[in-house]
Amino acid sequence: MTTIRHPRVGVLALQGDVSEHLVALEEVGAEATTVKTRAELEAVDGLVIPGGESTTVIKLLERFDLAPLIKERVADGMPLWGTCMGLIVVARAVAELPEQPTLALLDVSVRRNAFGRQIASGEVELEIAEFGARPFPAIFIRAPWIEESGPQVRILAQLDGHGVLVQQGRILGSSFHPELSPDRRLHEYFIDIVRDAAAIGKLARPA
Repeated sequence: MTTIRHPRVGVLALQGDVSEHLVALEEVGAEATTVKTRAELEAVDGLVIPGGESTTVIKLLERFDLAPLIKERVADGMPLWGTCMGLIVVARAVAELPEQPTLALLDVSVRRNAFGRQIASGEVELEIAEFGARPFPAIFIRAPWIEESGPQVRILAQLDGHGVLVQQGRILGSSFHPELSPDRRLHEYFIDIVRDAAAIGKLARPA
């Protein structure tokens, strides 16, 4: 199998912490690029949906006809990672707003602004078993938590008894903002998923 040394990873650039994710992805060996159009989405090996305002981003995804293509590419094997607001966008449902549309790609129900004033904005030393004994400095900003998850979803980290980092196949979801931390282990973890997907031929990357 041939491994893509520098996979092309897009950051959805409709709203949110775009530049911070681009920097982090470049630092871990990706060719990072913004995604605003269908052509740009077709050209990436993986996609990050950053923090922002979920209802606005969903409307923009529909307006620019990106939602159907994201679903199609994920079904074809493209890795996807939603952070904070991005987790809400990719989730199956929003617990307190069942009518809110989402991409429904990750089998979880989330609750927006779930931690309230407790960690409305703050850093938590988060234990992530995949990363060993050294905790991850997770930055939470008006963060959602995972209310419930389906049988195919792995809970990689919890806070106050609720999932805050999950994985379902090639889809990651995190309640916090890893792009705001100097610790790049989570971006490296996602890039490894992207490389593995490309290596087994699940992606049709343009030449």
